[in-house]
Amino acid sequence: MKTVLVTRPKQQAASFVKELEQYGLNSFVFPTIEIRPVSGWKVPDLSLFDGVFFTSPNSVGFFMDRLLSESPEELEHLQKLKVWAVGKTTSGDLAVHGVKTQPVPKIADAVTLMEEIGNEAIAGRTFLFLRGSLSLGTIPDVIKKRGGDCVELTVYENLPPSLEETAKVKALLEGGSLSCLSFTSPSTAINFFEALHSTHLPSGVLVAAIGTTTASALKKLGVQVDVIPESFDGPGFAKAIAKALQ
Repeated sequence: MKTVLVTRPKQQAASFVKELEQYGLNSFVFPTIEIRPVSGWKVPDLSLFDGVFFTSPNSVGFFMDRLLSESPEELEHLQKLKVWAVGKTTSGDLAVHGVKTQPVPKIADAVTLMEEIGNEAIAGRTFLFLRGSLSLGTIPDVIKKRGGDCVELTVYENLPPSLEETAKVKALLEGGSLSCLSFTSPSTAINFFEALHSTHLPSGVLVAAIGTTTASALKKLGVQVDVIPESFDGPGFAKAIAKALQ
């Protein structure tokens, strides 16, 4: 049975592992990022913004936890704003709180999201961008280039994997036990190769990226990407990996 390395955080890996199992694939879960909330920030006055951008379920979870516990009155303001989400899962997590999002693009990445927003919706307006510590900053860059203002708020941080777990993965790679490495965000890819201290991979090991943003991050590292799914979600990703490993 072929084995896929799953680099998602543990709390997000289970559903993807099940998707892979449906195709007869084994998994080795190696979270290359540990997600922790960032302290020292406060929920801003959301009435000062024209819109808010959420790029991951983590950004929703950590922001909403603090909003509901410290500034619950801001929920009504958030519900009235234009809100954009990268991915159906992120949009669904916001819907739980009564927050409606703008249409989610079929390709769930920041680049595609910004391409589908007209200049008139950005120029002269102010936006809040909820981010993790390793965000590539694509959305703020586009907003500023189009004449808008963007306030960036880091609500969670990404920590690298432990040395012990990294040693296990190195041994699996060198022993030929891994058929494919899967990456679901730029930070999972960056942290993985930083932990290994090398971008050299054994011959025959495929590299899979869930979307174009993640693929671009891998290419910047000098890593060849072998698999990009048509649908940038867990089921589509698992299907594309299974097809490549046939």
